[in-house]
Amino acid sequence: MKPVILAGGSGSRLWPKSRAALPKQFLSLTSDKTMLQETIIRLNGTGAEKPIVICNDSHRFLVAEQLRKQNIEHGGILLEPMGRNTAPAIALAALHAIKNGEDPTLLVLAADHLIKNVSAFHRAIEQADVLAQNDYLVTFGIVPDMPHTGYGYIRAGEHIDGGMRVKEFVEKPALETATKYVASKQYFWNSGMFMFKASRYIEELGKYQPDILKACRDAIDSETKDLDFIRIDSDTFSQCPDDSIDYAVMEKTKMAAMVPLDAGWSDVGSWSSLWETAENKDASGNVVVGDAILEDVNNSYINAEERLISVIGLDDVVVVETKDAVMVAHKDKVQDIKKVVSKLKQEKRPEFEFHREVFRPWGSYDRIDNGARFQVKRIAVKPGEKLSVQMHHHRAEHWIVVSGTAKVTIGENTKLVTENESVYIPIGHVHALENPGKIPLELIEVQSGAYLGEDDIVRFSDRYGRTN
Repeated sequence: MKPVILAGGSGSRLWPKSRAALPKQFLSLTSDKTMLQETIIRLNGTGAEKPIVICNDSHRFLVAEQLRKQNIEHGGILLEPMGRNTAPAIALAALHAIKNGEDPTLLVLAADHLIKNVSAFHRAIEQADVLAQNDYLVTFGIVPDMPHTGYGYIRAGEHIDGGMRVKEFVEKPALETATKYVASKQYFWNSGMFMFKASRYIEELGKYQPDILKACRDAIDSETKDLDFIRIDSDTFSQCPDDSIDYAVMEKTKMAAMVPLDAGWSDVGSWSSLWETAENKDASGNVVVGDAILEDVNNSYINAEERLISVIGLDDVVVVETKDAVMVAHKDKVQDIKKVVSKLKQEKRPEFEFHREVFRPWGSYDRIDNGARFQVKRIAVKPGEKLSVQMHHHRAEHWIVVSGTAKVTIGENTKLVTENESVYIPIGHVHALENPGKIPLELIEVQSGAYLGEDDIVRFSDRYGRTN
């Protein structure tokens, strides 16, 4: 069994924590580990092989770093040049998995789901494996505990080999219909998790969506290796139709089967779902993360990242604070956060894509102050890492080292800069910053100039393969 972890997506309904550059699968929302890390760790004990992880090109270093922190070995990090939904993503993984003549059983999981009962999840995997070995394409149907209108449903048919045949897939229903579904006990939530032989998925995809299979096969045939990553040819993959596995295959195949799963599952699709699944509610039904003081507040979710939050006399609200944004919503309206995110994108606000603290493969930077012609950042460089050799047309920079030792190159000159020392980089000078030490390097960067945008950078060389 080879897990396939789908780690794409923007998680916009969990803004302001989730941003385009750091979506929810890379956040610690339900434990001290990120959603991606939890997804892979809960496979321990199943005998699964090293997972294939599929992610956006822009998130590749986040994936690699989060796996490294948990000492997780992977079977390949596939980089999608652009999103084309789940059917092509899974096809890439299946074609990659059979390249060496093998035909593993693929366990397809989203990187951003919550599963509380790991033992029940493992039992469901064992049941699904039996069906997969008999050439079924298996999905996991969540046993519903309420008439939820935010999920699609699966109607179960006759029992087979420890599971059930799938009679039909149903779109997200209205509340009245969802109530009837739950009462009938014939309907299950569609989890978006699957298990099947790689060859069987390829066979069924070729039968029902040959254009997707051809584009993915051509893209995989021209894949290239880049550090820990497997790059898919962009021009070829851009020709691939956009479709989900449900529409492309599962709703059409005659071999769709389902295994019921009752394991405390949630897709963590909104702030209200985090409130629903939380086990640390206080006597008033509130969930508090961080520093908060509540007075006459009930059934609310409060998440403070940097500052003290005080909420008074409100019920059923969500309050989320980050370094650069605060979001307040009624629990019944949290789906409308996507409208706010759309406005941020239209107005090209930085809060759409980035947090104030931005993570890079070499470390991170935090924008702590700015004005008309200046910007101040706190920069952290991991031991042994190096920023690109670069130059700026519009800004000069002052670096003040506060912890560790910096190896600074300006033009042809290189020197070490230690704690309480500083260095100046004039406009137009080629320069580089490296941490040659064994401890993290921290410094304060003061930028000054007429234009301070992140796109004022010319890279001459970069060990991480980044370009302008």
